[in-house]
Amino acid sequence: MQKSLAIFVSAPVIEAANGKLMLDKKFVSGMALHVQHWSGPVTCFIRRGATDIPFGDRYDIGELDFRVCILEPEERVSVGHLADFDLALLSGDSYLDLLPPQVIRQAKSAVVYSIEYTHQTRLQIISLDDTRSLPRKIYSMAWTVMQEYKRKRAFRAAHGIQANGYPAHTAYRNMGGSQLLYLDNRMKPSMFATPQEMSARRRYLLGGEPLRLIHSGRIEPMKGVQDLVPIARLLDERGVDFTLTIYGEGSLSGAIAAEIRRHWLHDCVFLKGPVDFEQELVPLTRNHADIFLSCHRQSDPSCTYIETMGCGVPIAGYDNRMWSALMAESKAGWVTPLGDIRAMADRLAALDKDRSSILECGENALRFAQGWDFESQFRKRMEHLENLTRH
Repeated sequence: MQKSLAIFVSAPVIEAANGKLMLDKKFVSGMALHVQHWSGPVTCFIRRGATDIPFGDRYDIGELDFRVCILEPEERVSVGHLADFDLALLSGDSYLDLLPPQVIRQAKSAVVYSIEYTHQTRLQIISLDDTRSLPRKIYSMAWTVMQEYKRKRAFRAAHGIQANGYPAHTAYRNMGGSQLLYLDNRMKPSMFATPQEMSARRRYLLGGEPLRLIHSGRIEPMKGVQDLVPIARLLDERGVDFTLTIYGEGSLSGAIAAEIRRHWLHDCVFLKGPVDFEQELVPLTRNHADIFLSCHRQSDPSCTYIETMGCGVPIAGYDNRMWSALMAESKAGWVTPLGDIRAMADRLAALDKDRSSILECGENALRFAQGWDFESQFRKRMEHLENLTRH
């Protein structure tokens, strides 16, 4: 018997003329996978309000293989939205999707929440936001505390929780019904590093060539990128022969470029723009990187961890809860204290003289990532949802 699925998403949508919708291309391809792996009709609830979709395209509503229901920007999920479905997957990260326990009990649908951020991470993001004044930060933190109370009430009443990353799984594993841990990423089996590429990296490193550091992602303060050039300066002072290539863009791009020029690091530190993930970033990482330098302070489950590991590249990262737990499980890199650029530089300088450790961690990284590829993670999540409709 076919089961109906409702998915509430945070993706952008713009309503165009003649029954067409502007939607993000990756979102549409992701929804196609949901349809492929689900036994019945799939409906997506999406909120209007976007004004621009950088990687969007126009789609005819009638040609999509899933149904689209458009909500108002601040429209909260209600029992009425769930009336026609056997299962509803809602975002535990969105306060608009947090249902009172009595609504969950009244709903025909089995209610499942997905969650990425922990309460601690939300508070960290607020504290690091330079655009907010102190009074605004205090207000935001108080509001966040209240939402966390509502989140836990909803989770305790839910039929299941899908937690992306170790911190969220640890924080909410004693709530809700059926629990699932997953590690979200975009690595398909065909994208993993090959034995030939791993051998080429081994020859390069053992041949005494410069240590190749890489970083990719948004160039924003909350990502810790302000520490990249100071670490490079310390490595330069220590006489380490290295390169650091940074891929991405953001509010700190100009400041980082100026820092590179000011400290005469243009021969070893290179700031590149964003590149296509599958066609450019993955091949570059597989063939031209030895260590990923991560200065991320938050404990959110960044896709970058598994994606980098899948390229056979180990990670030197700060002691946030996500990377610490992932590193303990995978042995795919090294952990240094949060925000301690000297400790990070010391670790990298030591690794430059112990290249067999880099190679060993790279092998560990690849082996671990191969067990958490995108396709297997997606199947596991959909099977978890299907099982919840049988009870």
